[in-house]
Amino acid sequence: MSPSTRQTTINIINPNMTESMTALIAKAAQASASPTTRVVGRTARFGAASIEGHYDEALATIGMLKEVAEGDAAGCDAHVIACFGDPGLLAARELSAAPVLGIAEAAMHAASFVATRFSIVTTLSRTKIIAEHLVRNYGMEHSCRKVRAVDVAVLDLDKPEANVRGILLDECRDALDNDGIGAIVLGCAGMADLAQELSGELGIPVIDGVAAAVRFAEALVGLGLKTSKHGDLAFPLAKARTAI
Repeated sequence: MSPSTRQTTINIINPNMTESMTALIAKAAQASASPTTRVVGRTARFGAASIEGHYDEALATIGMLKEVAEGDAAGCDAHVIACFGDPGLLAARELSAAPVLGIAEAAMHAASFVATRFSIVTTLSRTKIIAEHLVRNYGMEHSCRKVRAVDVAVLDLDKPEANVRGILLDECRDALDNDGIGAIVLGCAGMADLAQELSGELGIPVIDGVAAAVRFAEALVGLGLKTSKHGDLAFPLAKARTAI
């Protein structure tokens, strides 16, 4: 099979334990993927129902890493961590030789390619500090103008009575009017199905990290690039560990 027709399999991992969110994320990922890409959605079997703080992230990392290992065993070509906190990203890169992308890192890079300034709109205010840490860690402090929150819980995103689309649109409009930006990054994988509609309403790029990570993963696989195993991302040292 030629490189142009070879099927790429991307392991999309929802680090929280909510199956309905995995289905939403996998559907959005497949919709954004190339015709020759197959998306495999996996749900963490250890952790929390939603990830809305440092404690949730710590718990979720263990379950997420298990899904990376299982994706490798199944022959997946790349992995995407579908949580905007990018929990356990570097640990996952140690564990796997396949490319591993976090949706926050992917979304911020995508935004920086299409605008000189962007703002992030996330879920709860308590998670803003996590996004701000990532902005700093990814070297995006000069590009990201502000991290905003709509104060809607992750598990309420798909509830009609929460009016998530309306609340998000209002916050994005406020960001566009006041932050001096050219793009907006959505700060939750559970918002993956709203980016295109919001972009049409606002007239600027609205970036969903799931779609961005899938496309970047395809590019890395197409280039034949693997995660470096020289230095800090070498495979974990062999030693006794507690299995889940």
